[in-house]
Amino acid sequence: MSTDALERYLDERLGGHVPITVDPIKGGGSCEVFALDRGPCRWVLRRAPRHASSATAHDVLREFRILNAIKDEAVRIARPVLSCRDVDIFETPFYVMERIPGSPIRSTVPAGWAAAPETHGAALDELIDALAAIHAVDWEACGLGDLARTGDYLPQQLTRWLTQLDGYGGRDLPGVRRIATWLGEHCPFPQASALCHGDYKLDNVLFAANPPPQLLAVVDWEMAAIGDPLVDLAWALIFHPGPEGTMPLGRAKDPKFAVDHLSDRQVLVERYALRSGRDVSAIGWYDVFARWKLAIVLEGSYAKHRRGLSDNPLHEVFGHQVDLLVESATSIFEREGAL
Repeated sequence: MSTDALERYLDERLGGHVPITVDPIKGGGSCEVFALDRGPCRWVLRRAPRHASSATAHDVLREFRILNAIKDEAVRIARPVLSCRDVDIFETPFYVMERIPGSPIRSTVPAGWAAAPETHGAALDELIDALAAIHAVDWEACGLGDLARTGDYLPQQLTRWLTQLDGYGGRDLPGVRRIATWLGEHCPFPQASALCHGDYKLDNVLFAANPPPQLLAVVDWEMAAIGDPLVDLAWALIFHPGPEGTMPLGRAKDPKFAVDHLSDRQVLVERYALRSGRDVSAIGWYDVFARWKLAIVLEGSYAKHRRGLSDNPLHEVFGHQVDLLVESATSIFEREGAL
């Protein structure tokens, strides 16, 4: 992979002639991410994949625009540097942001946390507090008003994601359509719109290495939108490390979360309500919706894998995760006697 054009582009935009090094960063399930070093600057380059899941997916320039709009707000993000739409520079559109010296939580927690299990609950507290801060952003004042949709947000989401599923050319997934029917029949009273991350969870935030857990930055904003903030909350709780999580993070191998020191999902919901001032009484509906939406999102990458258009090993396991999410969403509304 040649980086000559990228080096020239950075020189033109930033001045001087400074050699660069570019190294892939593993772990992302969607866009491609690279460590970019230029002189004393330590950055991350995030670019669209060469084969998109759909026509609207992986819009990194839109992602950059949102980050640039909120960079002076009281939110924890990696500050953006520049963006580029010219595909001749680095194969696909990309943007550059500062590199944060932190780690996401996937199969393990940071090694330094092992010595202080009693502090692990702070990780989930930080996760909720950072989310409430994002939802408090005055998105209209930041110039993001054009991202807001007119009409009823949640019913529009149901239509949008079913259309997205149909566009994948993959599995039919009748369970997804059954859930959609229930969601449409039980839509809650709409929340006041907020800037939403769209994929908010423990492996899309970066934590400091040493205890007590400190959330340094929220990353991977490609699904950000103006919408219903309780979707973000329910989405994050899918990945709760305890037994209530459908897809628990930080629990696969050592060092892992000390579950006995974590707040359960109800305590976290109440914490969010206190921090945000929002009504969370319909959170059960959002628990179903978030699992349904995530299943469709992952199905897009799985369908791409099945067509031989992705060499990302994560995409191969997404099919099983889709099935797990559909089963979980169905069990939630059936348990509540909704059908």
